[in-house]
Amino acid sequence: MRVPMEWLREMVDLPAEADGRAVAERLIAAGLEVESVETSGGDVSGPLVVGRVEAIEELTEFKKPIRWCQVDVGAQHGGVRGIVCGARNFAVGDHVVVALPGAVLPGDFRITARETYGHVSDGMICSQRELGLGEDHDGIMVLGSGSVGDDAGAMLGLGEEILDIAVTPDRGYALSVRGIAREVATAFGLPFDDPGQRLADLPAPAVDVAPWPCGVDDPGMCELFTLRRIIGFDPKAPTPAWMSRRLVACGMRPVSLAVDVTNYVMLELGQPLHAFDGAKLRGPVRAGRAGEPAPSLETLDHVVRVLDADDVVIRDDSGVIGLAGTMGGLHTEIDDDSTDLVLEAARFVPEPVARTARRHRLSSEASRRFERGVDRVLAPYASARAAQLLLEHGGGTYAGMTAWEAPYSPTVIAMDADLPERTAGMPIDRTVTVGHLEQVGCDVSGEARLEVTPPPWRPDLTDPADLVEEVVRLVGYDRIPARLPQAPAGYGLTREQRLRRRAGLALAAAGVVDVLTYPFMGEDDLDALLLPSDDARRRAPRLANPLSEEQPLLRTSLLPGLLAAARRNVSRGMEDVALGEIGRVFLLDDGQDAGGVSDPPRPGVEGRPSAPELAAIEALLPAQPHHLAVVLVGAREPRGWWGAGREATWADAIDIASGVASLLGVDLVVRAATDGPFHPGRTAALVTGDRVIGFAGELHPRVIAAYSLPLRACALELDLDALMAAAHDVAPAPDVRTQPVAKEDIALVVADTVPAADVAEAVRAGAGELCEDVRLFDVYAGPQVPEGHRSLAFALRFRASDRTLSAEEIAAAREGGVAEAARRHGAVLRGG
Repeated sequence: MRVPMEWLREMVDLPAEADGRAVAERLIAAGLEVESVETSGGDVSGPLVVGRVEAIEELTEFKKPIRWCQVDVGAQHGGVRGIVCGARNFAVGDHVVVALPGAVLPGDFRITARETYGHVSDGMICSQRELGLGEDHDGIMVLGSGSVGDDAGAMLGLGEEILDIAVTPDRGYALSVRGIAREVATAFGLPFDDPGQRLADLPAPAVDVAPWPCGVDDPGMCELFTLRRIIGFDPKAPTPAWMSRRLVACGMRPVSLAVDVTNYVMLELGQPLHAFDGAKLRGPVRAGRAGEPAPSLETLDHVVRVLDADDVVIRDDSGVIGLAGTMGGLHTEIDDDSTDLVLEAARFVPEPVARTARRHRLSSEASRRFERGVDRVLAPYASARAAQLLLEHGGGTYAGMTAWEAPYSPTVIAMDADLPERTAGMPIDRTVTVGHLEQVGCDVSGEARLEVTPPPWRPDLTDPADLVEEVVRLVGYDRIPARLPQAPAGYGLTREQRLRRRAGLALAAAGVVDVLTYPFMGEDDLDALLLPSDDARRRAPRLANPLSEEQPLLRTSLLPGLLAAARRNVSRGMEDVALGEIGRVFLLDDGQDAGGVSDPPRPGVEGRPSAPELAAIEALLPAQPHHLAVVLVGAREPRGWWGAGREATWADAIDIASGVASLLGVDLVVRAATDGPFHPGRTAALVTGDRVIGFAGELHPRVIAAYSLPLRACALELDLDALMAAAHDVAPAPDVRTQPVAKEDIALVVADTVPAADVAEAVRAGAGELCEDVRLFDVYAGPQVPEGHRSLAFALRFRASDRTLSAEEIAAAREGGVAEAARRHGAVLRGG
């Protein structure tokens, strides 16, 4: 919203020293977003005058149309001057803006007398954009008034300060000079005489001409509808210069007196208006739904629109004649011959107007205001103001007004007088609270318990929190003390938070970069992971209103988001990627429906839900455990002067999972397994106790292809909540023994289908309590090993707590381990 300071000063008696920047600072402190303070035509200097076109000669010998114009700029500026111009939107007798030689326009464009197109152009006829007054460059500015030789700069308001304000959706009243002026008056502590509550003086309606009848077919679409009629209007009457100047300063292009007046009153008071040509109307004008069958309408922008049955429309006996609150129809627009004006002013319900505008992708100045909510009672005042201006500048006879209005009951909000003080954490007594609410326009009664009636121009004030915001912003957000809350003794991170942080530290120590992906996925992601049809991860909760139709589901696995992130990094040149995430997944129980329930519990907002209500809501929610997942692509160890480096393998994924479990104090058992996303034969199940909590290994080639990743990419995903449940709150101290350790190495030949972890477990069990550690250090398959077998070399450590082991004890423990491996898995001691 662009607001000229000159217009503001007309409504508020500001101090002379209060310039645009001072006003902007006060408005910003009150919570409005002032984006800039501009100076209209600030880059224009030199002679800029009003000229009258005396003659036009069309020059046809050039590729584009050129005109040789004779323009009278006044005797004091040299009389009639010849000027070359390419614009074609003016005629002989029109008043135009002329920049004479010596003038400087925006962009340091200097005007001189120069020869062009075979003539000496002694000046320049200017457009709105060339003067820095707007973006209109379709033609030059044609002035509605002004005397030849007058200073055009003063007429156009050059040098006037303009506030450019970004209006948030909850402050529709600020889309008017009236609304901003009220805020300025409040900010400076000045009185404000509201122009929206003064009914303009109009002559008595003519007795021989009836006002135009109106009505509302659907009260759910329109709460107030009025029509005023003026006959005998002069369609050729010019728009007064002061009105044109203000419209241009606010970013609107003057069109004609009737259109300009409706736009001017909308900017002044915030009430959109529309003028119909009464000669083109047929019967009463009514507001309502488009209905079925859906008709079509050609709007003022010359677009034929097929209407929806729920569109808000204006109709007469001939059919639909406009999109209510958005744009009028072309058939009933006023033109150069319109003398019978029917002026519509209404209060349309915001939501239907917003839906209509979005459905047709037609955002207009009117729809921006209606969808935010206009003043409930303003329509007759605004239409009276418009009728007054039309009669004053265009003549005619006032024929009266018709109106339809739904019953109106103002909202009353109950609020404790000390609620702003308790909310802001600073002293705000009742007097201050009541004073600021009255400045906003509220009626306030009561003592400790206030009864507050918001004004009709503030439909955004609906509950006590809104009133608190108004009071606090007027007190000043900068006055709210900045104090860090003190945590009560004994509080801090919960056990789960500490363990999750510990798991994150383990990932960081392993060189994994933490990322945060969206918790959404699609059916294609589940297919890409090769999940079987009966896999529980395919039963994903479906969102009622997804951000993307391609991802309508809540994730049941972290892998889709991580794999997509890895793909994005690889596509941008990152060859070596290690990404990890700790986040929630959403898993439905057997009795829960993926689409939710049709009629969920909806507890009120007046207090805390009851225990049964909370239990009913909780029962509808899916389980939301924390998972931990990692994706490895490319090199695990980079190459350099120290060596060739090493590609990430399935063993690295398992090692990261083991590292996380170790830091949480959990013994993680690794077993060969299969799972949809992983390569069969290169996948490990991660087990704690008797429960499989995740999988790690190399990704399946089809999964790699689906996500466009390099071959041999690896991953892991585990249930972090399950891992934390098995974690030790306090890690046990290590058993440090003082007796010497005995080291033995063995190599066992087993079938290559036997997992090394199972062999190690058998060796440890057979060696007995003297065996302190069993570690695999080599795997060999070759000529010295039978086909279909491999050699697993283990390093054994033996130690007793109370003595040095004898050679016989060491040999017996070693042989026991070999024997148990032979019994369980048919292992043979290599070289034995």
